Amino acid sequence: MDNPDAVARDLLSKHEAGAPFRPFAAEWGIVGLEDAYAVQRRFVALLEARHGHPVGYKIGLTSARMQAMCNIDQPIGGVVLADRVHRSGAVLDAAEYGRIGLEYEIGVRLGSDLPADGAPYDMDRIASAVDAVCAAVELVDDRKADYRTLDVLSLVADNSWNAGIVLGEWVSSWPDLTTVTGTVFRDGREEDRGTGKDVLGHPFAPLTWLANRLAAAGQQLRAGDIVLTGSLVTTRFPTQTEGHAFVLDGIGRVEVAVRVGG
Repeated sequence: MDNPDAVARDLLSKHEAGAPFRPFAAEWGIVGLEDAYAVQRRFVALLEARHGHPVGYKIGLTSARMQAMCNIDQPIGGVVLADRVHRSGAVLDAAEYGRIGLEYEIGVRLGSDLPADGAPYDMDRIASAVDAVCAAVELVDDRKADYRTLDVLSLVADNSWNAGIVLGEWVSSWPDLTTVTGTVFRDGREEDRGTGKDVLGHPFAPLTWLANRLAAAGQQLRAGDIVLTGSLVTTRFPTQTEGHAFVLDGIGRVEVAVRVGG
């Protein structure tokens, strides 16, 4: 790929115009994940001017259900920006997104750096670097994508569709994350549930994947970074004004409302 900056600028213009998502990797000569992440880095740099500095990462497609939904068989990563971090109870306007989706996740906060020269990391080392967890919702903007034509390279280049996160309260002690149950509620009614083992067997497994992927690119996770580890259930796309809650047993809850129309 000759010009990742041009791809990033074109991608930003499509977001600004509210254009629907269409696969673009082949058109721009993006032939592998290295190219896709190179575009992502430049796209995120453009976004920083209006959405703030990076504060962490999202990891997507870490459950069998999400991989089946997107027809992609591997995790992906994206960058979370400071002005897109919301506290539990946030009220969001669907009109500000191409199409807003909600994903229900276990969030983690790093208490120490994971330098690139320490890789490869294993889950034990990763676990020792985590100082808090919380119930979290990732906001994704798929811009009305057609999932039948979705390709992983275009998705990654588009910052893996991250449009923000909503965080519950951080806790410094937690139950076994393999067996912890997460339950999704819409307007007070249970909608779905999953467990920590649904994300690659344990939420620290995708975190390990991310630490090693960053290290391979000469980057690293740092103390204070927030990472969302992947949705326990499939994405919800609100079509009317409604409130959502996600409860992680033994950890806490997070709430977000989406306003649709008037």
